[in-house]
Amino acid sequence: MSGPREPATEPGSAVSSAVAPTAVASPAGRLWGVGVGPGDPELMTLRAARLIHDADVIAYHSARHGRSIARSIAAAHLRGDQIEEALVYPVTTETTSHPGGYRGAIDEFYEDCAKRLAVHLDAGRGVVVLSEGDPFFYGSFIHLHRRLADRYPTEVVPGVTSLSAGCAVLGRPLVEGNEVLTVLPGTLAPEILTERIAGTDTAVVLKMGRTFPGVRDAFTGAGRLADTWYVERATTAGQRIAPLGEVDPATVPYFSLAVLPSPVRGPDDPAPLRAGQADWVLAGPANQPATSTSQPATPAVATPPAGEVVVVGLGPGAQDWLTPQASAALAAADDLIGYGPYLDRVPADPRQRRHPSGNTVEAERAELALELAAGGANVAVVSSGDPGVFAMATAVVEAAAQPRFADVDVRVVPGLTAAQAVASRVGAPLGHDFCVLSLSDRLKPWEVIERRLRAAAAADLVLAIYNPASRTRREQLERARAALLEHRAPDTPVVIGRDVGGPTETVTVTTLGALDPVGVDMRCLLLVGSSTTRIVHRGTGRDLVFTPRRYPAP
Repeated sequence: MSGPREPATEPGSAVSSAVAPTAVASPAGRLWGVGVGPGDPELMTLRAARLIHDADVIAYHSARHGRSIARSIAAAHLRGDQIEEALVYPVTTETTSHPGGYRGAIDEFYEDCAKRLAVHLDAGRGVVVLSEGDPFFYGSFIHLHRRLADRYPTEVVPGVTSLSAGCAVLGRPLVEGNEVLTVLPGTLAPEILTERIAGTDTAVVLKMGRTFPGVRDAFTGAGRLADTWYVERATTAGQRIAPLGEVDPATVPYFSLAVLPSPVRGPDDPAPLRAGQADWVLAGPANQPATSTSQPATPAVATPPAGEVVVVGLGPGAQDWLTPQASAALAAADDLIGYGPYLDRVPADPRQRRHPSGNTVEAERAELALELAAGGANVAVVSSGDPGVFAMATAVVEAAAQPRFADVDVRVVPGLTAAQAVASRVGAPLGHDFCVLSLSDRLKPWEVIERRLRAAAAADLVLAIYNPASRTRREQLERARAALLEHRAPDTPVVIGRDVGGPTETVTVTTLGALDPVGVDMRCLLLVGSSTTRIVHRGTGRDLVFTPRRYPAP
């Protein structure tokens, strides 16, 4: 992007002149701050798209989860061979242990970012810094511009702001005629917000999230709450619009606005469209003559199309075990539903709504997912491992059998199972026929579990045992061990995998006779060998376990 470069001369090669050439510094690269708009990739300018495609280096800010909204908007224009610089904020609230406090931590961060980009600029590379909305409208690029623009050629490419997007999806003008617009950050003190809102014609408040209660109080104190609208993630699939006074503060993300639009049209101005409803509004007949009534016509609204529920397998723990198909399904979702610790494994996306819940409410999670999808949302229900193995797929499919969800599409995205993950850590214990069984008697009687254990043991199958024990289920594993010993030798290999793929992973190889239930809990999976399963003791200290594919002749 910064122009052709001369080929380097290798050390020791001949040169045509008797005098060594004078070293010439590479011309400095160029810096662009590029606005990518409010969320919809089609609202990015043609110039922005071209610069993003041509750049040598793409830089973008993100929180510590590593995902960047700006990058996701621009993703279709990345070449795939560009250098990417993820500028990860060290802190996202004003709580920090930095000796200079929040401001000290942020200033140090921007200094470091500027130094990183300066390395590329000094090398003659063209650097594009992606900015949501417009780079000079509350944008992080401002801090880089302040530190770099006096040393390198710099250009700012404007983008559609969140204000413009919010009013567009509301269907209401922001300002008309001689009205005065006031733009306010929600981080101001509520009393200051109240004063500013009371003294203006129209207003927009940004930077909400945790500041929302104070913002709502300010509009109330200014007597403007009834006229103010809430807009969340405008122009994206997760867009939401509601009267400000009806919004639950617990559901408000940072990327949301409070919009007090123009009152010029008076109290009969039609209400804004609800989130996503713009695609369903039925246009009236073309060239219809105007009516004599002064009341605006209420737009006819069709039933919103149903979304879908995707049950996604996250794998057993490690992020690199997540499949590309699962990643794509998670990225496309408007709502994420799941058991809290599993949901925490999915990187946060400000565009998405998250619905964590406890571990014993599978049916409620399934119903919620289907109800949201019936209203038009694309919903991802997350499961650890594979969703079809003792997980959420069954609950969702069972709930979807109800006639009221007949129009909701349901699909399942598989994941790597815990049994496969544990087996991989020790070799090939599942190399022959095996049985998968859960010791949890919460949903089935213990008598059934014990009968199946004995049947699998008698059939000489390797067993993958899920849910072997919990805080309240301590005796089941001992009873299972006793049942298996009726058909298996005490030296039968047993593998105990705990938190495999997670930060506290442990894998233990023992025998059925020596198995100690004390250290086994719900985060464990057990593999119990057949009569042919073998342990290979190795000098490295890491034993291997395998079950031969050939079975002894009877």
